Amino acid sequence: MPDGAVDDLAIRVGGASVVRGGAHLLREIDWLVEPDERWVILGPNGAGKTTLLGLASGRLHPTAGTVEVLGETLGRTDVNELRTRIGLSTAALADRLPGDERVIDVVVTAAWSVVGRFRERYDEVDESRATALLEQFGVAGLARRRYGTLSEGERKRVQIARALMTDPELLLLDEPAAGLDLGGREDLVGRLGELARDPDAPALVLVTHHVEEIPPGFTHALLLREGAVVAQGPLPDTVTADHLSKTFGLPLTVDRSGERYAARAG
Repeated sequence: MPDGAVDDLAIRVGGASVVRGGAHLLREIDWLVEPDERWVILGPNGAGKTTLLGLASGRLHPTAGTVEVLGETLGRTDVNELRTRIGLSTAALADRLPGDERVIDVVVTAAWSVVGRFRERYDEVDESRATALLEQFGVAGLARRRYGTLSEGERKRVQIARALMTDPELLLLDEPAAGLDLGGREDLVGRLGELARDPDAPALVLVTHHVEEIPPGFTHALLLREGAVVAQGPLPDTVTADHLSKTFGLPLTVDRSGERYAARAG
């Protein structure tokens, strides 16, 4: 790594552990994310994936170790200000979005970091950006619809458009394809692949249980089991049968076709 590169990291985690109620949710995690990298975090339920995303988003602080996000050290910075630089899409946030809100307002309200449009005023440039993001994810035609009337796949795409509204330096996606049917998943994975290949896109981190949901254009993987790192590094070297078998606790085989992966019991 060139001299000074650490200062430009999107995420730097050093020996970070998270303990809650005597249980280790994460154990001594070391992890570096460059601004031009696209990471997938893989692991079974309870592996610590969402907890690690909580650290990366400034929503959680480590019990031990250090976490730096966009050059700011958690515990030594204003996390509210830091969060304005991070795009986040999680199930917890999705549950807070009002069902009777227009889709365009679900996206545009991210400019004020609020959920639900009230008395705040938005410029024409905000409306234009929200519309462009909805177009990018194939749901511009739904802009005037009520969010609660959308399908699960449509909602997922709206949530990601909202996460991108503030032009973040870091985009964190927690299981964006969860609950989608095959068509919805493939459409979303394709659109995330386009985003990953965009050189102007922010650093990307995506959490999933399934290698089939890794979009094309992603560069690195981090595998977790019981709060500890099993393997991490460039995607082809990390998403292997050996590493996945250790991660999920059963023999697995991995097939690769181009930039897409599939896994099944060996």
